[in-house]
Amino acid sequence: MKLTFASENPKQGIQFRWLNVTAIKDLQNGMKRVSVEAKVVEKGDPREVKSRFKDETYRIVDAVVADETGSVKLTLWNEQIEQVNVGDNIKIDNGYVTSFKSEIQLNVGKFGKLTVG
Repeated sequence: MKLTFASENPKQGIQFRWLNVTAIKDLQNGMKRVSVEAKVVEKGDPREVKSRFKDETYRIVDAVVADETGSVKLTLWNEQIEQVNVGDNIKIDNGYVTSFKSEIQLNVGKFGKLTVG
C-alpha cells in the first residue's frame, strides 16, 4: 500500500513523498526501512538485559502487534515501554525485521520512529 505524505516547509513550499506501509504478512527477516501500522494486542512484562558492549542495563518488553493480515512480535526498549499500551494504534517508520529462534520480530531501532495514536 502506498500513502502520500505532505509536509509544508516555508522555504520550499509543500513537499510530497511516498511512504510504503508494509502489511505484517509481508514482513521477512532482514527487511530494513519498513513502515508498519498496527494495533497492540499484547504487552508482556518488563525485564532487564545487560549490554554486551557497555556496562549498562536496559529494560525491554515483548509486545504483539497486529493488522488485518497477521501479527508479529515487537520489541520495546526503555522509554518506548511506557508509550505503548494494549489497544493502541501505532506506526513504525524506518523499522527493521529480525528473526530470533525462528520467530520474526519487528524492531524500531535507533534510527526508526514509533508513533502512538
